Amino acid sequence: MKTVVLILMLLTTVSGFAENAEMASFWVVFSDKSHSIYSINQPAEFLSDRAIERRQKQNIPIKENDFPVNLNYLNQLKNQGAIIKFTSRWFNAAAVACTKENVQQIAKLPFVKSVEYVGKHFRNAKTLQQKKGKPKTIKRAFLNKYGYAKTQIEMLKGVRLHELGLTGYGQMIAVLDAGFTDVGSSIFFEESRQKNRLLHAYDIIESDTDVYESSKHGTQVLSVMAANIPGVMVGTAPDAIYVCIKTEDIRGEFRTDECAWVRGLEYADSLGVDVVNSSLGYTIFDDGEMDYQQEDLDGKTSLTSQAAEVAFSKGMIVVNSAGNEGKNDWKGLAMPADGPNVLAIGAVNQDNQKCDFSSIGWVSNRGVKPDLVALGIDVAVVSGEKAIVLSGQGTSYAAPLVSGLVATLWQAYPYATNQQIMEAIRKTANSALHPNQETGFGVPNFSAAFNYLEMKEK
Repeated sequence: MKTVVLILMLLTTVSGFAENAEMASFWVVFSDKSHSIYSINQPAEFLSDRAIERRQKQNIPIKENDFPVNLNYLNQLKNQGAIIKFTSRWFNAAAVACTKENVQQIAKLPFVKSVEYVGKHFRNAKTLQQKKGKPKTIKRAFLNKYGYAKTQIEMLKGVRLHELGLTGYGQMIAVLDAGFTDVGSSIFFEESRQKNRLLHAYDIIESDTDVYESSKHGTQVLSVMAANIPGVMVGTAPDAIYVCIKTEDIRGEFRTDECAWVRGLEYADSLGVDVVNSSLGYTIFDDGEMDYQQEDLDGKTSLTSQAAEVAFSKGMIVVNSAGNEGKNDWKGLAMPADGPNVLAIGAVNQDNQKCDFSSIGWVSNRGVKPDLVALGIDVAVVSGEKAIVLSGQGTSYAAPLVSGLVATLWQAYPYATNQQIMEAIRKTANSALHPNQETGFGVPNFSAAFNYLEMKEK
């Protein structure tokens, strides 16, 4: 229910911002989806065939929170001078840019449940554009198939899945990140491009399909799964279909990024994505008033953690880096890795010992966090522009190692639920019987997880 306090809070928050800029960003939540033009009986009007099929396989009903937001409500926000950045089906909300005068009027609208300041409003500006030209050639460096990536996939016992022909074919993986420079030209992704396995790229921040810019982080994360040059580097799911979704604005760290992450997750859902890799996390922001506290690590406070749980309820598996806060004052996980049904991935070295930077979780009545760990130091990642393999460090690279193999495992058992897939991976990891707050259930054994599911089917 709207109150005078809410409006006063908005005015106080925005007044300082308005001295330096005309507009700010807000998260506007609507009270209902009344008079929706959509119907549960006609899901094809707002979900892809793949999204509907994923729900049907897991006996998941279509719900009202699958409906897009009310267009009339959006139009009324526009009439108040707001720019609609993007919307959220699941939270019945819209991210908008407007002035402090606009927001006063918006907060009074009868269908507006709440309004929250979520950050600065940046004008669209592309940065770090990919270079054009033909992909550079690269010579085979090793006799083994995996090249520089050999250790990282062998640690997870993923080679057996590949030998069985399970390479992610037919599975769709979404990568939520800050940008994907050079993916459109790098030799490491040439096969994916030629075989139309790089699909539906979308930039949530700037509402376009140009995501091969802004940051190399997403490129390196993607390479851990999708790279496919035998003898140099082969990823954990080289034959999967990939959706590159840019959800981060590199010009600042505000809760706007969380809102965009939610929209990216919903976009992935609507396409029918099976596995989502997010090597992102949220704890501290440029505006200290937005910072999270340790008690907020409850899986239900942050918007991203809530969204990850909704994604699970829609049949997807969200794999998220645990965070690199182990040596910092924060030490704990970064949202949304705290979500109960998120596979939070920490980092270990080649001797299966926790990396000191990897965030610490818990073993309690809330469950076990992190869920799993994978190699997080000296991870083979690519440099798209220079066509070379680099050494990466961080839980950002541990997460996609797991994401790719989750997809390959699911390929073998396409009618298993997301819960069954996650259970198999957790229960067959190397510390499954004695989980701890540093490495969770431990290093996954995807060969054992395959056997576990095979026994379940008998």
